[in-house]
This record gives sequence, structure tokens and C-alpha cells, in this order.
Amino acid sequence: MDERDYQIIDLLQKDCRISNTDLAERVGMSSSSCWRRVRALEDEAVIERYSAAINPAKVGLTFQAIVHVQLTRHDPDNNSEFNQAINLRPEVQECYATTGQADYHLRILCDDLNAYNSFLEDFLFRHPAVQSAQTNVVLREVKRSNAIKPKYFS
Repeated sequence: MDERDYQIIDLLQKDCRISNTDLAERVGMSSSSCWRRVRALEDEAVIERYSAAINPAKVGLTFQAIVHVQLTRHDPDNNSEFNQAINLRPEVQECYATTGQADYHLRILCDDLNAYNSFLEDFLFRHPAVQSAQTNVVLREVKRSNAIKPKYFS
């Protein structure tokens, strides 16, 4: 990857709906060369997907929490079963397997506290792989970004 690739990535992260013509102009390339570079970045999975950033509260998702989960045991089958179950839950926006006291950290979005309580009681606490879970309720969002900024971006 060179500087132009990083410029393309930076601009697409800011506005993935930018036209190829405008993108090419902003990075100083012809439209056809720019299109080929974007296609190459997609083919190499540097660009994984395009999406819209949605305001959760505007679509009725007013409850957000970070949940720290400890598993009952640490073996590949237990982890795999938990991972598969988590991937099916729409409330789980992000899930990270981590080092430290908790095995997993989940970012949860729900309609309200009652919906979150149902998620806990009907799913998380009933899952055989889960030993315990600790919830940190998000009071306010300080920063939210899906954009990455490697040191190579200008």
C-alpha cells in the first residue's frame, strides 16, 4: 500500500458515498485508476464493507452497556459454542475475547432496561458457558468512531 491507498481509505471512511470521480480528483488520479485501486482494496479485504452510521437513540435503542463475561471453563468447544450464540444476538454490537479478569467484553444496545434484563435472564445467564457477567451501564457517549487512522494517514 502506498500514500494514495491510504488517502483513498481515509476519504472513504469519511464518506463512503463519495463518487469515484470526486474520490479520484481528491487523490489526484484518473477515475479509472482510482476505481482499480478501490477494487483492489476491496479484493484484498482492506475494505471489508461499506455501511451507514446510525444514531441508536433515533431508532429506539436508548440503553447501552458494556458487559464483562467470565466463562465456566476455557476450552475450544466452550468458546466456540459461546461465540456462535453471541453472533446470533442482535443486542450484541461488538464482542471481544480478551486477556484479564473477564474472558469477553460485549457492547450491548437495547430498547430499554427491560429489554436488557430480558437479554440477561433469557439468554446470557442461561448459557451453559457463562459463569458470571458484570454490567457497566453507559451513561453517555464520549467518542464513537468506526474509522481507523493508521500513522500513515496524512
